[in-house]
Amino acid sequence: MNQEHFDTIKNKDGFIAALDQSGGSTPKALNDYGVSEDQYSNDDEMFDLVHKMRTRIITSPSFTPDKIIGAILFEHTMNNRIEGQYAGDYLSDKGIVPFIKIDQGLADEEHGVQLMKPIPGLNNLLQQAKEQNMFGTKMRSNILSYNEKGIDDVVTQQFQVAQEIIDAGLVPIVEPEVNIHSEDKEQIEEYLNQSIKNHLDALATDDYVMLKLTIPTKANIYQELADHSQVLRVVALSGGYERDEANEMLSQNDNVIASFSRALTQDLSVNQSDADFDAKLKEAVDSIYEASVVKN
Repeated sequence: MNQEHFDTIKNKDGFIAALDQSGGSTPKALNDYGVSEDQYSNDDEMFDLVHKMRTRIITSPSFTPDKIIGAILFEHTMNNRIEGQYAGDYLSDKGIVPFIKIDQGLADEEHGVQLMKPIPGLNNLLQQAKEQNMFGTKMRSNILSYNEKGIDDVVTQQFQVAQEIIDAGLVPIVEPEVNIHSEDKEQIEEYLNQSIKNHLDALATDDYVMLKLTIPTKANIYQELADHSQVLRVVALSGGYERDEANEMLSQNDNVIASFSRALTQDLSVNQSDADFDAKLKEAVDSIYEASVVKN
């Protein structure tokens, strides 16, 4: 494990940029950026375009390590170069800790949740991630409604895979997302909090995870998780909230920092000049940083 990266994630003020849209979400991400589906004809062209988008973000003078402490990449980005360097090396040299998204999407809903699909070739992917100087991984599940069996199934699966990641020498970001439109959102979060804690308590003292959680309805409900000895950091996903609302909700939670995706990039466009692009990105970075470090 890279101790410098460990210390950065654990102790430094800032937030984590989620730049990990994958096959299913890439068309929407490109469309939001102003690149319509008629501008590419296959997956290779699509991924080349999204790599250009991510490269523009990462190389922007507004994408700085004084406010952004980490970035989550899609596998395609990890294996591509930015200004001649592999993405992980470029970010590390810039002072930003690189992570890799490893899940392969979601299974069909059952018991009110969507588990992760199987991850074929996980061991090979983790070895590749280490070779590409990734510090950690991220994997997402989805909780849609209150069902204790479903929630426990999600958390159990997340921690089973997390242990494989830990054993490979990486730090997993465990992400059991709670759908922001769920009528049971607050009740789900109360039960999820305890379910996660039970699994954290079972970790060895030298095993660490990060938690990526939907911004909770009840502020500071995850305080005990953030304080847990085996938790390196708790980060929040925007989950579909617009940036202003996400920032306002996040600012009410102590010891939780952002790991926003759409809320970070929502005002960016392929048609902007570099000056306008950098200015819009700076506005987003500054506001998300303030919400991450300044608490009410």
